[in-house]
Amino acid sequence: MQFSSRFLRALWCVSLSLLIAFAPIPARAQAYVGKPKLIVIVVIDQFRGDYLNRWRSEFKGRGFRLFMNEGAWFTDCYYDYANTKTAPGHATIGTGAYSDGHGIETNDWWDASRSDAHKVSSVEDERYQLVDLPASSIPANAPGAPSTAAKFLIGSSPRNLRATTLGDELRLATQGKSKVFGISLKDRASILPAGQSANGAYWIDQSSGIFTTSTYYMEHLPTWATTFNASDRRLQAEKEAFVENTTQFYELVGRTPAANRYELDFAKALITGEKLGQNGVTDLVTVSLSANDIQGHQFGPDSDFEKQMVVSLDSDLDGFFSWLDKTVGLNNVWLALTADHGVAPVPGEAAQLGINATNVDMEKVYETVNEKLNARYSPGAKQVYLMPGPDLPYIVLNRKAFESAKVDEKAAEEVVSATLREAVASLPRPDDGPLPAQHRLAPTPRLQYVYTRLQLANGEVPPSEWGRLLSHSYAEHGNWFVMAVFNAYQIEGYSSNSGTTHFAPWSYDRHVPLAFYGAPFVPGEYHNLVAPVDLAVTFSSLAGVNRPSAAVGRVLTEAIKPIQVQ
Repeated sequence: MQFSSRFLRALWCVSLSLLIAFAPIPARAQAYVGKPKLIVIVVIDQFRGDYLNRWRSEFKGRGFRLFMNEGAWFTDCYYDYANTKTAPGHATIGTGAYSDGHGIETNDWWDASRSDAHKVSSVEDERYQLVDLPASSIPANAPGAPSTAAKFLIGSSPRNLRATTLGDELRLATQGKSKVFGISLKDRASILPAGQSANGAYWIDQSSGIFTTSTYYMEHLPTWATTFNASDRRLQAEKEAFVENTTQFYELVGRTPAANRYELDFAKALITGEKLGQNGVTDLVTVSLSANDIQGHQFGPDSDFEKQMVVSLDSDLDGFFSWLDKTVGLNNVWLALTADHGVAPVPGEAAQLGINATNVDMEKVYETVNEKLNARYSPGAKQVYLMPGPDLPYIVLNRKAFESAKVDEKAAEEVVSATLREAVASLPRPDDGPLPAQHRLAPTPRLQYVYTRLQLANGEVPPSEWGRLLSHSYAEHGNWFVMAVFNAYQIEGYSSNSGTTHFAPWSYDRHVPLAFYGAPFVPGEYHNLVAPVDLAVTFSSLAGVNRPSAAVGRVLTEAIKPIQVQ
């Protein structure tokens, strides 16, 4: 039997149509239908990227090992900017952008449009108030406040965040059905990664340790939160930290492992109280654990205290993830682990090994710069040409003082740059730390680079990776300033023998962990160079929603399983 070519073509078309109609459809989890049910992003404040390898042998259970053995763990994750502070780090994690995209370049800054008397914090917002504070913290302007009440307590909000977050995009994609929350001891660390449209952000009243929020989110705490605050959980944390009946909860309890357990228990209360993972869409919570940072500034990354903190947190995360498995099911959850910045070693400890590490007396530097500028522009006067409160890497100029001396921004920033170099060069060698060896001189403070605001704003930076770090650090808040970069391992404001900080473009401040756990990820240890901006973008792609508005990260496809058919 023979068939015409027309008939064969028709038969082929019908067959192809049937194959297409009944072929398996590629499927990927979608936020719209609650796949996954819940995303949890764990941020450990001041947790440098090498810690996981350093204390790997100490980890038990499924705390850090959940990511290291069963998840996708990126060992070489570095921030691609130069302003390694808490606020910009948390904003970057949520937005997938850097300061030039999300607008947060440091923890607080001078904002002449709001105050000439003090800096404003990255999340401070005088249009709102804190809610449901303990009696000892009720603002004096509140109804029924006792005579001993504190002055008006300003609320907080994401008013300065200029980009959307992963949480914002989830809420936009689901018309507000997805629930998004942030938790931390610090307001900025709870607010910034959660975003502008978050259902809530919670942090503690620093004196009492009670969790609060701002009227930006709600007029009063929900019942589950007031129940938690009214329980004995806070007193238990004080007891664990051996500081019972304290009025300095943040400083004394906050620097101990007890604070991590306190935060994680609050996270459990939130997930239960808000029924996260039960809404038919994907919910999100960011948990920023602050204790490591509070303690780390005091003792540094190489102390026994740091090891104890990390090992204890490993156990606490094991318990938290086990609880998630029982309540939501880890097969229904995506997890991420990262940090907002790294940290420098204690300068005295690094100096003993021969590194040119030291602390820089920035108060003395400011004093010298002001003296030289007074001699130049206002002889005999005691004009203040630099705004008080040294806070590297940014040095803010007193614009009014220079304008009074008829000096424009370009000239002012250039003269401050030159004078800064002279002031640092004139600093005496520090004598409060041990020398690395008898035949070596003590370390010397060294100002490596200074860039003016106008240079940063106009892109007048080196055409290199270094220039990219600088460009990503720029945000505009109406100030004149210069950006000062000291030699690596040189920090401000501490004795060479104790204490450390973070603020610099050097690798130890930019190195953080990045790891994922969940159904879409291929378990393994990855050594390619990645950045924290990749976190929000990767989750956005997997959830099938838009990436955050200013995101510059990439989808980490090397750690994602091939699409499965259903």
